[in-house]
Order: sequence, then C-alpha cells, then structure tokens
Amino acid sequence: MVTIRLARGGSKKRPFYHLTVTNSRSAREGRFIERIGFFNPVATGAEVRLSVNAERAQYWLSQGAQASERAAQLLKEAAKA
Repeated sequence: MVTIRLARGGSKKRPFYHLTVTNSRSAREGRFIERIGFFNPVATGAEVRLSVNAERAQYWLSQGAQASERAAQLLKEAAKA
C-alpha cells in the first residue's frame, strides 16, 4: 500500500521532517517514491514551518494513497493557508 508519511531528518534535538510518498513496507527514512513537502516543528522567525506541494498530494490521495495521522493533519493545515 502507498502511504504519505513523515521521514525524520535533522540533527539531535533539532528535528526536521520530509513529507514523503512511500510504500508502507519501507523503513521510515528508507526508500520513497516522491517527496512532496517538509515540516519544520522548531521553525523560528522567518523560517518556513510547513511547505506542501498540494497538487501532488491531491494526486497521490486520488490514486489511493493513505495519509498517516500526522501527515493528514499537516495536509489539512497546509490547505487552510
């Protein structure tokens, strides 16, 4: 099954997440099909907190991809902005 989920990056105590489309059997930071955005939970000042390519996210959802709980929240938040 294809899923939209977060892949963790960044350094210790400074997380950074890529929003990826991947096979559900792949490891969290493993192989992915496409990166459709990023999420920076510790963004300050002028840094961008959330960036999502909504067109690609909608395409993958229309193809049957399932978003994880957190990814679904972020997609909803990005749609508002």
